[in-house]
Amino acid sequence: MNGPIPFPDFDPVALDLGLIVIRWYALAFISGLLAGWGYILWLLRRAPFTMTGQQVGDFFSWAIVGVILGGRLGFVSFYQAEYFLENPLQIFAVWNGGMSFHGGLLGVVVAVFLYARRYGINVLSLADLVAAAAPIGLFLGRLANFINGELYGRATDVPWAFVFPTGGNIGRHPSQLYEAGLEGLLLFCMLLALARLTAARLRPGLIAGIFLVGYGLSRTFVEFFRQPDTYLGDGGFLAWGITMGQVLSAPIAIAGLVFIVYAVTHERIARTSKAEPENAR
Repeated sequence: MNGPIPFPDFDPVALDLGLIVIRWYALAFISGLLAGWGYILWLLRRAPFTMTGQQVGDFFSWAIVGVILGGRLGFVSFYQAEYFLENPLQIFAVWNGGMSFHGGLLGVVVAVFLYARRYGINVLSLADLVAAAAPIGLFLGRLANFINGELYGRATDVPWAFVFPTGGNIGRHPSQLYEAGLEGLLLFCMLLALARLTAARLRPGLIAGIFLVGYGLSRTFVEFFRQPDTYLGDGGFLAWGITMGQVLSAPIAIAGLVFIVYAVTHERIARTSKAEPENAR
């Protein structure tokens, strides 16, 4: 094939139900939450029985708030702080886009901590469950980014380059698909194997730590192919040619290493609780 691949003519609307119109990213968000919910319930069919099925459902309402508030505030703070300081009412205009995964992650961390403390759940065990399910949402979210033709990659002449609708008449890396494969599919398979085939869940914090390291490294790598956010100035690059995504991913990977070291140097938790809760049967 000569030249880059023309971008498919995707309909930006995933579901048109008349009064209700659902776009691809919203569908990915909803599907990711439901799939993650079901996946956690499935994991809880085996010990350790961290929480009940009812608690899983309750927690997800906390997680949704954490994702939305954290994602929006993260975007406002990390990427366009000066603009939003001058236009504070635009902070609430979420329909115009602008969400940060790193901010959403911080929001979920807060939700995990607060929920676990309130209901007497081991915070690291809950973090492990959430981390094991997180790649599902990442995978679907990045596919939605590709369908929307947004967050595309840098210019390239590789055979699989695409001409994105808003990326100029040049071939670009489909970096959304790179992220879907690394942060989503590959990381999910790794954590699934750890959760089901090893005793990793008996060491609270281990799966969460591996997720954080895996995401941090994957995002840092893909940033070499992803088009930087130009509204940051200087073509989107910071000092020494690094990107904001790489800057924000470094502390995530470091935090993951701390979790891993803590998990492997502390005693395992018991395989079963005193009384098995009503989990997802």
